[in-house]
Amino acid sequence: MDVERLLVRRGQPFSVVLQCTEQIPQLPDHQINLILHLGKNNEVVLKVSDSEQDPGKWWFSQRNAQGEVMLTLHSPADAPVGLYSMTVVLLSADGEIQEQTSPQTFYLLFNPWCKDDCVYLPSEEMLQEYILNENGILYQGAWDDITTVPWNFGQFEKDVVDICFDVLDNSPAALKNSEMDIFNRASPVYVSRTITAMVNANDDRGVVSGRWDGEYSDGVAPTRWTGSVPILRRWSEDGGQKVRYGQCWVFTGVACTVLRCLGIPTRCITNYSSAHDTDANIAVDYLVNDQLESVSEGRKDTIWNYHCWVESWMKREDLPEGYDGWQVLDPTPQERSDGIFCCGPCPVRAVKEGEVGLKYDTPFVFSEVNADLIVWIVHPDGERSEVSQNSKIIGRKISTKSVYGDFREDITANYKYPEGSMKEREVYKKAGRQVGQKKDGPGQLELFIKHAPAIHGTDFDVIIEVYNAGREDTDAKLTVTSNAITYNSIHRGECQRKTTSLTVPAYKAHKEVLRLQYDHYGACVSEHHMIRVTALLQPNDQDNLILQETNIPLKMPALHVKIIGNAIVSRKLTAHISFTNPLPINLQGGVFTVEGAGLTEAREIKTHGKIESGQTVTVKFSFKPTRAGLRKLLVDFDSDRLRDVKGEASVIVRTRMRHVNAVPEI
Repeated sequence: MDVERLLVRRGQPFSVVLQCTEQIPQLPDHQINLILHLGKNNEVVLKVSDSEQDPGKWWFSQRNAQGEVMLTLHSPADAPVGLYSMTVVLLSADGEIQEQTSPQTFYLLFNPWCKDDCVYLPSEEMLQEYILNENGILYQGAWDDITTVPWNFGQFEKDVVDICFDVLDNSPAALKNSEMDIFNRASPVYVSRTITAMVNANDDRGVVSGRWDGEYSDGVAPTRWTGSVPILRRWSEDGGQKVRYGQCWVFTGVACTVLRCLGIPTRCITNYSSAHDTDANIAVDYLVNDQLESVSEGRKDTIWNYHCWVESWMKREDLPEGYDGWQVLDPTPQERSDGIFCCGPCPVRAVKEGEVGLKYDTPFVFSEVNADLIVWIVHPDGERSEVSQNSKIIGRKISTKSVYGDFREDITANYKYPEGSMKEREVYKKAGRQVGQKKDGPGQLELFIKHAPAIHGTDFDVIIEVYNAGREDTDAKLTVTSNAITYNSIHRGECQRKTTSLTVPAYKAHKEVLRLQYDHYGACVSEHHMIRVTALLQPNDQDNLILQETNIPLKMPALHVKIIGNAIVSRKLTAHISFTNPLPINLQGGVFTVEGAGLTEAREIKTHGKIESGQTVTVKFSFKPTRAGLRKLLVDFDSDRLRDVKGEASVIVRTRMRHVNAVPEI
């Protein structure tokens, strides 16, 4: 992690060498004492025992050899993590200080390799991924069209460990009572919960400020970030001022960096069709009028197209047996917990079993993955009609990067029993809500929405199909709307609306085509490139309203990244990046952002002038790798009308040039 300073993991001995200008006086006339101070201001003092007489305490042993003394320190596996200052004192037989060293500092981290540590993870493959991997993948898009975004965690980059402990030092608990906070840092439950509060800047001197309204001119658009290190460094360099702006995957990426850096095994999770239940009733209630306009008052329940959080691995000694292992931690500010915006740690097993009484924040996480969606039509007289109750929409394709490569692992079964199964409904009922009664069989009319893959910048068709399963022709009114939305269901503007009166013959289907044109959606589409199509079918008898909805992610172009030259530490490499404008309009203000752990710090490369429709722009830049190994260069492109275009290139960096011996001809 650092070649210039001492960083060690708890529960694991380490040695320091004392160099002496004269021969050390022999015991029992003299003795060596070792004093530790914890905290920035040395708030806590520990005297280290010179023998293993008190289990669970610091102790040291010593060996003398030719003017040097090797001191081997043994830290308990539950010692507080943080910055330690170490002083060696030489005492005379009567206890007077003869000499002492100047204080030397070191960081003590959690130790997932140590069986006695609460974060112990008995799998070397998982440790390689969840502690040591500096690169990752975040999953976005929609449950039926999953997309990937590479992320540079960079937990071993220069000074990141200092910044991570600064984040803890700036928490309200640390500022209020630093000594108590230091002792509490022995617990990964306490530390991880503090990090979920401090990664967002809502209540404190936290790192990232969230924003979802599309107005990012006084900061950085969330889609532009490609890694955590520039965010953490900006927060540190600005004296703890919040960094503008982030959304859920940014909060998740930063939290993963901090937790991995501190030594807590952590992975990033994406939940598709994720519920935000504002009233804790384990249901999402949609209230609309017959024009498909939302009429919910106050804070509305919503379904996010996807939502990201992290899981961290730890024992839960504060809970009954059976809830160790992966814990949900959600740093995105959604709801308050104990008065502040944080969430977790919440045992994944508690979510699956509907044990919503276990801390922390289990009811909220349960709703995110297993709430029911209930749609209501509010009539002009204020009366409500329930259109549908669906238990299968929320909590789909829960995803994380595999330990074994850059591909997706589906972990939905960790969070819930199979949708619609008897066990899943039992758990839902156990969690505190009566399960809605199913209506007898399907209605006479059925409603479907279909579409081909949609490419951003092109026109495309959406087909709404009404099928009549009954014996008689049926008259009905069909209302279809398309809206530009953000990934968390904020409406940015209506693209098109179509209302049709139709007669559907018995046992036949009626197809209605809605052509979505770039001229309609281009001006209001969000930086998440998402269109929501909603269809409401009202049979003339008004007895059976049917509502269907689908989210259509617009396919984005990719950046082409090529690295030229042999990748050697400290030797110059050149990268070529090219982008082709796929939109039927000109782009202005184009800027590429590049970064890569062990390759280069974050840099911006601006384009000049406009980029015309179909035009290809190529830029190049040089950099010198700083560390060997498999590395990734991550690139983002942003402009006035097109954001969040990504690209990446992998490269193996070696410490020196490999020499190949020539083979003589025979």
